[in-house]
Amino acid sequence: MIEPRRPPTSARGPWWLAAAVAIATLLGCQTQLTGQSSPPAPAPSWSSSAAPAPPTPVAAGSPSAVPLSLGGAVPTHGKGTFAYAGGRGPVLGKSGPVKRFKVAVERGSGEDLADFTKQVEATLGDPRSWVGEGKARLQRVPGSERADFTIFLATRVTAGDMCSAGGTNIRVGGRPYTSCRTAGKAIINLDRWRLSAGPYLRAKIPLAVYRAYVINHEVGHEFGHHHEGCPRRGGPAPVMIQQTLTLRGCVPYAWPRVKGHRLAGPRL
Repeated sequence: MIEPRRPPTSARGPWWLAAAVAIATLLGCQTQLTGQSSPPAPAPSWSSSAAPAPPTPVAAGSPSAVPLSLGGAVPTHGKGTFAYAGGRGPVLGKSGPVKRFKVAVERGSGEDLADFTKQVEATLGDPRSWVGEGKARLQRVPGSERADFTIFLATRVTAGDMCSAGGTNIRVGGRPYTSCRTAGKAIINLDRWRLSAGPYLRAKIPLAVYRAYVINHEVGHEFGHHHEGCPRRGGPAPVMIQQTLTLRGCVPYAWPRVKGHRLAGPRL
């Protein structure tokens, strides 16, 4: 569940740009967003004894620039209907029962269904995501088939209506702001998908990393996980922190797992 009435707070502590670029590269989203490609980079290595180095400024438009958000107007509402990805995706994960999911994009949102599907599968198939625990596998199925849950990309008006119908208020300052999960639905707000969120923008985190976070967070609810707090100030944030609104003293981190282990905080 999302608790959007809590005001966003500023991210504290430094951040490791190399980790963000590594995540963006592994997702394969950086090329899509910028038209540039970069060589593979290692996954981040968080140290309990040393804080990450501060970010290096990157000039917008330079070959190595990684976008923090996308420009242009974001549609506030679409047609209220959805196009579903066709075909069947690979089984993600190595062990556990298979949970099936669909991917859908609102018509009139201006978003490419194939691109969104690719990013969802890349995120959920990463060993740092939920399948890395070995308790369940995931597979995308076409819209015509039965599934355990669906991941929707919706304009803010439609997302607000869908979340409200499921009992969740995602408004901040009177506007549908966050994403949410309701029964069988992980609903991604198009505003956040294109524009990111305050804590990530202030920390200069690439948009691709925020996108991985919001997918992992909402699917984490589908896996039965609840909101958490920060286990160690200045350390990586558990993915079940409401990082769209606040970091609670942690550093932005997009994944449920780090160094092969579940990263969790105190339950709220």
